[in-house]
Amino acid sequence: MKICVLPGDGIGPEITAEAVRVLKALDLKIELEEALLGGCAIDVAKDPFPEATQKLAKAADAVLLGAVGGPQWDSNPRELRPERGLLRIRKELGLFANLRPAILYPELANASTLKAEVVAGLDILIVRELTGDIYFGQPRGIEVRNGERVGFNTMIYSESEIRRILHVAFAAAMKRNKKVCSVDKMNVLECTQLWRDVAIEVSKEYPEVELSHMLVDNAAMQLVKAPKQFDVMVTGNMFGDILSDEASMLTGSIGMLPSASLDANNKGLYEPSHGSAPDIAGKGLANPLATILSAAMMLRYTFANEATACRIEGAVKKVLAQGFRTGDIYESGTKRVGTREMGDAVLAAL
Repeated sequence: MKICVLPGDGIGPEITAEAVRVLKALDLKIELEEALLGGCAIDVAKDPFPEATQKLAKAADAVLLGAVGGPQWDSNPRELRPERGLLRIRKELGLFANLRPAILYPELANASTLKAEVVAGLDILIVRELTGDIYFGQPRGIEVRNGERVGFNTMIYSESEIRRILHVAFAAAMKRNKKVCSVDKMNVLECTQLWRDVAIEVSKEYPEVELSHMLVDNAAMQLVKAPKQFDVMVTGNMFGDILSDEASMLTGSIGMLPSASLDANNKGLYEPSHGSAPDIAGKGLANPLATILSAAMMLRYTFANEATACRIEGAVKKVLAQGFRTGDIYESGTKRVGTREMGDAVLAAL
């Protein structure tokens, strides 16, 4: 298994180090090679996605990513910001399907800001289209019109782009509770009217799956009001970006949530759902569990090694049951530990 490791910025190097320790502890044949992506790549190569990283990522079977970004690069020209590297690697590797599970571990029920009865047993999978929509649409830019600055972006989806992400969502639902909620804004946006039309067409190929539709503003409200009504949610790039972050907080901490971004052949980029957290970078405080769980998703989706993926997830559950907590999920009566100590605990549980 050839894995390209991109530690990135902020807490990225700390959390990927723990996931790499877990992968190395398993009885697997793995080749790991590191490269630069994001702000660190800008500092060294004047490019957030350097050519050397492109070659390594394309040659690898999978990519493990930490996080990118930080305030020191916010004033750079847009093409020299860390986030452009993230968008480019998704686009160049054809990673169109982003899978973000939102699972509440019983031990963390009190970490959620919602009542325990509202979130207990929560298990949602958000499927987000990742290479289209307003993030990539053209034309885009800022220009002067009638003596004032005007900013503009284009929300655009082709039928084929919509169809392929819907197939991912329906296939996932077939392995879960056979419910898909497609999220759009068809009452205002023609682009998402097409999304709904295609969703209805694709659903006919999955007669066992119940399809529902929800406007994005209502979906945001329902995630807080009654999140357990959802099984698989599928939506476009921008709506999915927002809803998946909202769903992450239902579980108590975004530091617990992994993600996978897949191409048509299940080659994937695996990363925690959270950002680079520059305020705690280098302090050994970050929660590595989302990155470790992302490594489990890698074994499941790219390498079809379900047994080992379950081993890692079981170790994480055991560590939580033993009371180990990083600061983001700490509560009275549990044992506060740092990044490295949490990694040690997972290794011991393995």
